[in-house]
Amino acid sequence: MNNIGWKRFGAVAAASLMSLGMLSACGSGSANDTQITIFNSKMEIQEQMEDMAKEYSETKGVDVEVYYSSDTVSAHLATKYASNEPYTLSMVDAKDIYSLAKDHAVDLSDQSWVDDTDQAIAIDGKTYGFPLSIEARGLIYNADPIEKITGEEFDPANYATLDAFKELIATLKKGGLEAPTGVMKEDWSLAAHFLGEVYEEQDDPAEFINELHEGKINLTDNDKFNALMDTFDVLKENNYAASKAISAEREVSEQKLAEGEIAFMFGGNWDWAVLNQYEPSENMGMMPVPQDTDDGSNQKLVGGGSKFFFIDSSENTSDAQRTAAKDFLDWLVNDKEGQKFIVEDCSLVSPFTNNTLPVTDPLGASVKQYADAGELIESYNYMPDDHYSVLGAAFQKYLAGESNRVQFAEQIESYWKTAKITAQTE
Repeated sequence: MNNIGWKRFGAVAAASLMSLGMLSACGSGSANDTQITIFNSKMEIQEQMEDMAKEYSETKGVDVEVYYSSDTVSAHLATKYASNEPYTLSMVDAKDIYSLAKDHAVDLSDQSWVDDTDQAIAIDGKTYGFPLSIEARGLIYNADPIEKITGEEFDPANYATLDAFKELIATLKKGGLEAPTGVMKEDWSLAAHFLGEVYEEQDDPAEFINELHEGKINLTDNDKFNALMDTFDVLKENNYAASKAISAEREVSEQKLAEGEIAFMFGGNWDWAVLNQYEPSENMGMMPVPQDTDDGSNQKLVGGGSKFFFIDSSENTSDAQRTAAKDFLDWLVNDKEGQKFIVEDCSLVSPFTNNTLPVTDPLGASVKQYADAGELIESYNYMPDDHYSVLGAAFQKYLAGESNRVQFAEQIESYWKTAKITAQTE
């Protein structure tokens, strides 16, 4: 964990004095000058959150402040609760809802939006987690360089197996694309996302994790581990930054992908927020990770509800603030401006059925297509907090060629034997 602490980003606009009639007209049930604080844990949309908070404050008569922290969510929120300064609304990961909700969150079961989504998180029959978006992982592709070399329209379905993908890579290299792939070196990308698929693609991820914890799994004998690592090896070997893999900057990789200097990079639809800075091709999308498998997992992305809001239930938050927070969540779901904020401003895929706005970016459009077709492998939401940092470091050594597959597998097995397993309460 770094020690830069939590950062405050000024997204404050002084609330204007309005008559009750004006408040009614804008749909707010909150009193004038009510202040709510929002914790944003999604770096890619911080600027959009700031802009939204300013406009929302001015139009709704509610003073909204947005904060961001690069610390782990649980550690950051622990410091806030310890100082009796909780946020009114906190955006967290699914596992944080499961660990924090009963002690710190308001039951939202009576809110109208609950019936408009199947991604909300409920515990013991009570809804605590408001889903912000649907996100998914896979290979991001730029079809422009592929089609330029092959002379054919790119159809991801033709490259579901590793053998077919390897043949395409060879064709691209022969056609002049010397290094067709990029690999992000960040620990969260390697361990939380790519390695995460090893667990998520098992028949029973929870049982698989339990067996890892009990020392019953030999990963080098596991078909899923080997299939995914075989694919990772192809990505690693054809990486434009292969000689300096753990020094490659994410922004450089994203720019090369956006501009067609590389054709593939493992990631998620959240990457559009970075890709979009470089005038990317619109001929992009997401595809499942190619694998030599016969269970259909190479035809699906991995994903589901991503990032969840909960409202603080403590005495440090007033009823007026809680009402204003509920109004804000309702605005995201039912107000046209709130819907546009999610889909158009943040380039997210809304998890709510009443939001019919077309997804504005090609990665999100791919995710929506797979989601609508029921072709998403469910994300595993119970990773220990130190999973991506500990195993991310181990994965970085593998990426750098400082360890082999057997050694990497042993490090994973060793980690899980002492890891704290999160209770999985639905």
